[in-house]
Amino acid sequence: MPFSAILFDLDGTLTDPKLGITGCIQYALSELGYKPPNADELHWCIGPPLKDSFSQLLNTLDSTVIEQAILLYRRRFATIGLFENSLYPQISEVLKAIRFAGCKTFVATSKPYIYATQIIEYFGLSLLFDGIYGSEIDGTRSIKGDLIHHILLTEKLFPSSVVMVGDRSHDIIGAKRHQIASIGVTYGYGTEEELKAHGADLIAHSPSDISKLIIRK
Repeated sequence: MPFSAILFDLDGTLTDPKLGITGCIQYALSELGYKPPNADELHWCIGPPLKDSFSQLLNTLDSTVIEQAILLYRRRFATIGLFENSLYPQISEVLKAIRFAGCKTFVATSKPYIYATQIIEYFGLSLLFDGIYGSEIDGTRSIKGDLIHHILLTEKLFPSSVVMVGDRSHDIIGAKRHQIASIGVTYGYGTEEELKAHGADLIAHSPSDISKLIIRK
C-alpha cells in the first residue's frame, strides 16, 4: 500500500493520556456532586469526544449539563491534565522513519487543536508533523469523520494515498467514511476486536509495527 500521507490519532496512539483524562473526568464529576468511578473504569472515555463520554457518565442528553461538565473538565485539563501524559516508546523513531521514507505526517485528534498543539510541542514532536489538526473548543470537528474531511480538503490529499492510524473504533469509522485505509493500534485503549469489527485494514501491536506496515517494500 503506497501511502503518501499518514494521519495519527493522538490519545492512545502517540501518547498515553490516562492519568490526565481520567483525573479531569473525576474532577468534573466530583464538582457536579457525583461519586466518580476509579481511573481504570474510565478507559472507555479515552478517545471518543468528551460530549459523548459525559452524556453516558451522567446518563443525560441535557446539553446544558454536559457543557457544564466539559467546562469543569477543561478547567483542570488546561493547566494540569494536559501534561499528565506520556509518550509511547519508539514514537519519535517511528515518525522519523516514516518521514524519511517520504510520507507527510499529520495529527488528527478529536481533542481541541489548542491542546493538541501544546502536547505535541511539550514532547518535542512539532518538527515531525506537517500539520496538527483537532477540534474547535465549541465541538466543531470533534467527530473524526468531519475532521478527516477537513484535513483532506485543506491539505488537498487523495483518499487513496492516505492512511488513518488510531486506537479506537471512531478512528476506523472516520476513515471508512472517506474511503481511506486504516491501521488500528492495540497498545492504546481499543481492543483488536473493536478495531477489526469496524473494519481496520491493518493491525499494529506496537509503535514499531506502524512504520513496518507503512514502509513495506
